[in-house]
Amino acid sequence: MKAPAIVAVATATPGFVTTQAQARTFATGHFADLLRDEPRLLDVFENAGIETRHSCVPAEWVMAERSFAQRNARYVEEATALGSDVARRALERARLGAGDIDHVVYISSTGIATPSIDALIANRIGLRDDTRRTPVWGLGCAGGAAGLSRARDFALAAPRSRVLVIALELCSLTFLPNDRSKRNLVAMSLFADGAAAVVVEGAEVERNGAGPRASRALSMRASHSTLWKDTVDVMGWDLEEAGLRVVFSRSIPHIVVERVRPGLDAFLAAQGMTLDAIRHIVAHPGGTRVLAAYERALELGPGALAHARDVLRGFGNMSSPSCLFVLERFLDAGDIGEGDHAMVMALGPGFSAEYVLVRGEA
Repeated sequence: MKAPAIVAVATATPGFVTTQAQARTFATGHFADLLRDEPRLLDVFENAGIETRHSCVPAEWVMAERSFAQRNARYVEEATALGSDVARRALERARLGAGDIDHVVYISSTGIATPSIDALIANRIGLRDDTRRTPVWGLGCAGGAAGLSRARDFALAAPRSRVLVIALELCSLTFLPNDRSKRNLVAMSLFADGAAAVVVEGAEVERNGAGPRASRALSMRASHSTLWKDTVDVMGWDLEEAGLRVVFSRSIPHIVVERVRPGLDAFLAAQGMTLDAIRHIVAHPGGTRVLAAYERALELGPGALAHARDVLRGFGNMSSPSCLFVLERFLDAGDIGEGDHAMVMALGPGFSAEYVLVRGEA
């Protein structure tokens, strides 16, 4: 049976750039009391595998005391602009217009809006007034892969439709200056802003003379979700008066090593496949320790996660769009050849895993 296909991936970042050295300098002053007792905590900046990150606001704005309402208002403004930009880029790569989209899936966990951001984007870029909308909140780092899964589901149900997925996070707006904890210091060393958009076409879509796409199409063969019980405290947000306070556990790499491989093997077995059949791993670059855990769990050879490390180095951990940044790297490099199988994978709050099995088409 013909499957829905990814026909375009595009990414975008906001304009403010911070080097890791600059972020370390900010942290040295801001977390002075914490570092007085534990100076080695600053090593997280050198060990993060990051050189630069992007933000929608300058560092001075991030470090100033602001209410949750002020931060969220900035989220609505910046997310609408960045989401519109990345959507246009994906449509251009797919050689399509906004009027060709039947369904938009918007993924984010770093701000809230009603009407949701996808409605604001729809008005800005000119989506049809009958375009279906599905905003999804709370999936965190797993959101990009989960968004692909939902797009596949919608395209299977309506095989003549096109789905636009937008994964967008503005992590810089969630930084709380009054939180002098270790986890907030680690968050400062790791997280960043960015957006990605993907165009998915149902199997019965007719191109009607549209020009050649910018990259090879990837058929979406299957997808799978895993929610591990009794792990809800591993990753997420605590909502406080000032805003969203980050939660993540040191146990994440251990969970990757212990639990990812069995679940992935079971998913592939249901498709009549083994991990040996997967030529490419498109992994969310959550951090250097997480990538090392993937290599260990999946027995990956040298260079298997090179694109993931490149994205981490140049952009940091952008949460939900990160795995789509990695997918874009694979497509732009032409690494996924005709008939090659690849696995898009990411972990997120819950604690959960999302997998999407794709194959390069002619």
